[in-house]
Amino acid sequence: MSTTSQTVRLTGPLGAGALRRAAAPLTVVVDEEVRARVGRGRRLFRALRQGEDGAGPRIYGTTTGFGALAGYAGRASEADQCDNTLAHLGAGQGPDLPQEITRAALLLRARTLARGLSGVSEEVVERLAAMFATTFSPAVPRYGSVGASGDLIPLAYATQALRGRGHAYLDGRRLPAADALAAAGLRPLTLDGRDALALVNGTPVTTAATALARDAVRDAHRALADLTALLADLLGCDTAFLDADLLAAYGHPGARDVGVRMREMLGGGAPSGSRPLQEPYSIRCAPQLLGAAEDALRHIDGVVAADLDGVSDNPLFLPDGPERGKVVHGGNFFGQPAAFAADLLALVTAQLGNLAERQLDLLVDPVRNGGLPPMLTATPGAQHGLQGVQLATTALVAEIRRAAAPASVQSLPTNLHNQDVVPFGTQAALRAYDAAELLHLLCGSLALGLRQAAHVGARRPTAPRCAALLDALAGAVPAVEPDRPLDADVRAAARLVVTYGLPSPGAADRG
Repeated sequence: MSTTSQTVRLTGPLGAGALRRAAAPLTVVVDEEVRARVGRGRRLFRALRQGEDGAGPRIYGTTTGFGALAGYAGRASEADQCDNTLAHLGAGQGPDLPQEITRAALLLRARTLARGLSGVSEEVVERLAAMFATTFSPAVPRYGSVGASGDLIPLAYATQALRGRGHAYLDGRRLPAADALAAAGLRPLTLDGRDALALVNGTPVTTAATALARDAVRDAHRALADLTALLADLLGCDTAFLDADLLAAYGHPGARDVGVRMREMLGGGAPSGSRPLQEPYSIRCAPQLLGAAEDALRHIDGVVAADLDGVSDNPLFLPDGPERGKVVHGGNFFGQPAAFAADLLALVTAQLGNLAERQLDLLVDPVRNGGLPPMLTATPGAQHGLQGVQLATTALVAEIRRAAAPASVQSLPTNLHNQDVVPFGTQAALRAYDAAELLHLLCGSLALGLRQAAHVGARRPTAPRCAALLDALAGAVPAVEPDRPLDADVRAAARLVVTYGLPSPGAADRG
């Protein structure tokens, strides 16, 4: 069993940084405060459950069926009621979710259950925490959730794997879940109906995918601000489009803050004096475009932060009410906030992708690039430089645009109209996650073009920060001469630029 010095505590708010770290082994601490909260919620559940003789409140999923069949009796045995919860949800299809999403979702679920409002046993939280010290990750199919009554189907697969059923990954290998648990030194979970329902009746898959996608887009957003500055310096552009007073007059805080970063990147530089008075919009309007993206990302930051600290479950057991407390049935498992946020994130990603593709197109065009050779090749015709990469960026942008159609308005009634309106947050989040990966490749493509531009005749950057970024790129990817396959170079450039330099303007909001 692998361990790590990385530590996450379940007592305080769960920052997005913890979700990113969940892909690798980490220590999840269940302290006495968590045990006390969970124990108190469990005792309340038991007290209310024992009162279900006609005098106590009805508790959904404890003695009833589920969803549209809640009006019928469930199974008499608590162990059988667990099976009753999970078995019918084994209807997922498609490839497995990325392990980083699955593990991040389960960490978020552990945090929700640790709040003590779900009525679960302490053992459930303890054993979820123990899983994170290993590389164990349930195999969860991508398709099946509508993000309404929680991510029911994907979470059912995750829960079954923790019980030793289905499949799981250990050290990246897909195994029968029972074998993976044994090899990791973990015991299969034993659950009753309340435990099982609490494990599936929330939206951690949607929230985790949205948070991880948001982080990836923020990294690309920062990279594009830096790459735009490098483009302006390589071409010798006048930087008046970044004037602080100009951007203050625009009135949007994101544009102002992006302008600060870009001016820092271009500090100490000097324009060539040979460029047009007004640059194309892909340069001149970059602070406005990137600023609007920053403002949108700050809204998404707020939604993610609320989801990370909120309780997505149904019903909730509230021990602080009068007398013994109360059980409340409602809709806190409804993933509409994340659905809207993920759709907005996809739109941001599409426009950032447009910017990267247009900047590369400008850079390879001798009419607009200040006289550099076409396709940035040293010997046009005999070699083709960035021609293949530029073609690929067109395909990448088309794919991101196709994925940007909003999912949150595609509601389809299901479950005998029990779920008569659904947010489709899971679909929105997973599409945003996929699009963010493609955006990184677009950043890598632009970065490769900037590196090649310097090789075929662009001036040495005059701003020290821009020169340092160019040197880092030159150290990561060789110049393209002669032609060679560039797929690996694009990925290498992407890895460099999305982790390079100063924190992004909204980094402090990410947790």
